[in-house]
Amino acid sequence: MTPTLFMGMYSLSEGYRALVIGASGALGQAFVQALKTDPRCGEVQAVSRGQPCDWDLSDAPSLTVLAAQLKGPWHLVVDATGALTLNGHGPEKRLQELDADRLLHSMQLNAVGPAILMQQLSAQLARGERVIWAKLSARVGSIEDNRKGGWYGYRAAKAALNQLLQTTAIELARQRPLAVVAALQPGTVRSALSQPFVGDEALAPALSAQRLLEVLDALAPQSRAQFVDHLGQPIPW
Repeated sequence: MTPTLFMGMYSLSEGYRALVIGASGALGQAFVQALKTDPRCGEVQAVSRGQPCDWDLSDAPSLTVLAAQLKGPWHLVVDATGALTLNGHGPEKRLQELDADRLLHSMQLNAVGPAILMQQLSAQLARGERVIWAKLSARVGSIEDNRKGGWYGYRAAKAALNQLLQTTAIELARQRPLAVVAALQPGTVRSALSQPFVGDEALAPALSAQRLLEVLDALAPQSRAQFVDHLGQPIPW
């Protein structure tokens, strides 16, 4: 399905500034391109590996350096980072396949690193107006929705990410009551990350990104994080 023209983020102030982290991935690129077509967006800064500095989600000090290179205020931050396949190893299907190092690596890339990004960049969010922090999560991070099992490390890391987002949202609301914090399920998207695991039914990145931006535009501040899919449907934590 071909996406229609993205109409814009009408809930944000005219000339809003957007930051996309992980902009070299399929969805990250799609977010950047969609936001660049929004005439209400004053600036889109795309952050990818090595730009604007050498940073890595596994290296907390490098994230501090990255944050120092970025100059807010930001009205929309999209964190499109994440990893499913680690060092050539895909998700575990059985308990016997668990490896401690890979579990920790998945947690670092999918939960700890993004949490440190929030820590370092939350102060750069605009004050006194609506702001959005959006993080790509995954439906498999839902504990209640887990009916198939498998994918141990990725599930656990995304569940941890969701808890970190929820806790951050509660704290952030005390200083920025108009803030929206969202954990996003982008659908099954065609990308290098998902290619080994999806079929022809996968969404084009552009369509997923457009839908997610429209969902974010419609979310109301709740002083809590919101876990939603690309169609705007809530997902149980």
